[in-house]
Amino acid sequence: MKSLPYFCRGEVIRGFGRGSKELGIPTANFPDSVVDHLPADISTGIYYGWACVSNGDVYKMVMSIGWNPYYKNTKKSMETHVIHTFKEDFYGEILSVVMVGYIRPERSYDSLEALITAINNDIEEAKAKLDLPEHLKLRDDNFFTSTIMNGH
Repeated sequence: MKSLPYFCRGEVIRGFGRGSKELGIPTANFPDSVVDHLPADISTGIYYGWACVSNGDVYKMVMSIGWNPYYKNTKKSMETHVIHTFKEDFYGEILSVVMVGYIRPERSYDSLEALITAINNDIEEAKAKLDLPEHLKLRDDNFFTSTIMNGH
């Protein structure tokens, strides 16, 4: 995908309450204003990359881009799972991400267990891929260190 790596940032909003916490895999949702700017060639599916909350450290992440059920699947959603244990929620904070690569298409699963297994496999793949030198260097990109002005 020619649009990768793709850099974006936005405020973390409350999601669809689809129970990412119940899965033990919390995700941060971007508002429509961020999602609407996604390049057309970035299709739905699972991606990996780097993420940073406010001016914090940069961590590995996996992101799911899917069709948003709230809009009868006419709009996409972007849900980021930062591979780090945060002590508290960060709704309202600014999340900066760089999408580095693509893992797989979106799928439906027969059971919660199958879904959790798939996500954990995605996380392991993301961790391994992001250790490659060409991906590691994006962790130190000045996109993450540039001062966030006026919440943008």
